[in-house]
Amino acid sequence: MKYYSEKTLNDVSFEEAIQMVTEALKAEGFGILTEIDVKETMKKKLDEDFRPYKILGACNPPFAFKALQAENKIGTMLPCNVIVQQTDAGVEVAAVRPKASMAAVDNAELAVIANEIEARLKKVIASL
Repeated sequence: MKYYSEKTLNDVSFEEAIQMVTEALKAEGFGILTEIDVKETMKKKLDEDFRPYKILGACNPPFAFKALQAENKIGTMLPCNVIVQQTDAGVEVAAVRPKASMAAVDNAELAVIANEIEARLKKVIASL
C-alpha cells in the first residue's frame, strides 16, 4: 500500500506552492502546527546543500481529539505530515495516507477517523 498521495505542480514557485498547500489545508479544517525547513536544517547541521524541502505538520483539531480519545498513544503518529519539495519536474506536494500509517493499530474506531482524515487530505492534494 502506498503511504502517501502526491501531485506535482508546474508553473508555481516553491513559496507559492507552500501558500497554496496552506490554504488548501485550511479549507479542509487543518492548521499547520510545525514547519521544518529541511534544506536549512541540512545546511546548518551538516553543511550540506539540499533542495528546497519543507515538512508541514498539519492538524485537524476535532479529528486529532477523537483519535487521541480512541487510542491514547496515537500521538506518536500525529500530526499528519505534508511535504513540499522542489524536483526537476516541478514542485511536488505529498501527504501521508493515515490509513496506511495507522494500519498497524488494531482499533476500529481509529480506522474510521483515519478514513475521514485521508479523504480530506486527498481533497487537499486534488485541489492544488
